[in-house]
Amino acid sequence: MNKQTVFGVLIALVLGGGGGYWVASYPGSNGGATGVDADMTGAGSEVLFYRNPMNPAITSPVPAQDEMGMDYIPVYAEVDADSKGDPAGTVRIDPVTVQNIGVRTAMAVKQLLSRHIRAVGRVDFDEERLSRLHPKTEGWIEELYIDKTGERIDRDTILLSFYSPQLVTSQQEYLLALNSLDAVQGSSYEEIRRGAEDLITSARERLELLDVPEHQIRELERTRKIKKNLHIHSPFEGVIINIGAREGQYVTPSTELYKIADLSRVWVFADVYESEVSWIQSGDPVDMKLAAIPGRVFTGRVGYIYPYAEARTRTIQVRLEFDNPDMLLKPDMFADVTIHAQRKVDAIVIPAEAVMRSGEREQVFVVRGPGKFEPRAVTLGVTAKGMVQVIDGVAAGEEVVTSSQFLIDSESKLREATAKMLETMSTEQDKR
Repeated sequence: MNKQTVFGVLIALVLGGGGGYWVASYPGSNGGATGVDADMTGAGSEVLFYRNPMNPAITSPVPAQDEMGMDYIPVYAEVDADSKGDPAGTVRIDPVTVQNIGVRTAMAVKQLLSRHIRAVGRVDFDEERLSRLHPKTEGWIEELYIDKTGERIDRDTILLSFYSPQLVTSQQEYLLALNSLDAVQGSSYEEIRRGAEDLITSARERLELLDVPEHQIRELERTRKIKKNLHIHSPFEGVIINIGAREGQYVTPSTELYKIADLSRVWVFADVYESEVSWIQSGDPVDMKLAAIPGRVFTGRVGYIYPYAEARTRTIQVRLEFDNPDMLLKPDMFADVTIHAQRKVDAIVIPAEAVMRSGEREQVFVVRGPGKFEPRAVTLGVTAKGMVQVIDGVAAGEEVVTSSQFLIDSESKLREATAKMLETMSTEQDKR
């Protein structure tokens, strides 16, 4: 064992001895019992055994001292007899000690539990309102009518003119079908006329599938002249985010000509701590303020809660949806959002400070009578405004300890260990 280890052990022993001395010398205590059951440990009581003041698992049938020179604490028969029927770890403290150590309590009540969750949000495009335009066939761009990013366009705005040999061939096929129908229009054979009509329908559908605009198809029917360049139109109103080709460029179906975003509705992404996500549901109302637009409050709703967490920040992303008719909300703006989370009606709540968290479980001390405290495991729900919801373990109307729980918990663990020791001794005596 190196010097550092020896030094650490010595420090731990000194601190432990000092803590034990403080417990043993606390006002109203009796033999290190922290004032617990002081009225039951008087003279004349039968001593069952003696326990180590620092480790209740170490006992002795006769008075003894530990390595620090501290006397073992006697365990009396009356304590065990009076504790029968109580849950394990139940503690009794005389009223004077309760007052001295500052025990405070509160009632478990039913009430409405609500919460406003605040977070920082980032405005982004609505992914459902993004459009990427690609040509349906290869060819050359003859002219760009919209050649700047950031331009706002209306639905059916002409974006560019496009030359493609395949489009020219498809127009020729359509004209041949039209001319064939004209030629057999007066025929007495209905099958011939029906065949010509089917050929027209097939040729027209081919043009539509290649995104030839309706107005140019009608013009082709009227003039019977093939158009070298055909137009590509905008599918909806929006803003040009990206232009992927320029005049004279040869393009293929894999070329992205334009990226268009409809900003009449936007998404806002907010990062919410995982402890607050249980409050949030899709459809919850949201208020949003932006430094860039002072005095204006935007209203939206929760659209989606993502099913994974961010490893570095331990947050979960929530997608909020806002209408943007005035185009004031612009992607990559930062905003302060307030989510009006769903309310918990008739929740059983206690003060959050009443809960002792050990890592393995949550526990509270329930008042069972004057100076009598029972440790009880609880299942907790959501927390808001200093109150925590109790799903299981405490009923409305029960009284719980909100301060000095750690002193009570220390004695509770000692009593529980003592009870187990007595049970073991009783079992051994029965075997004899």
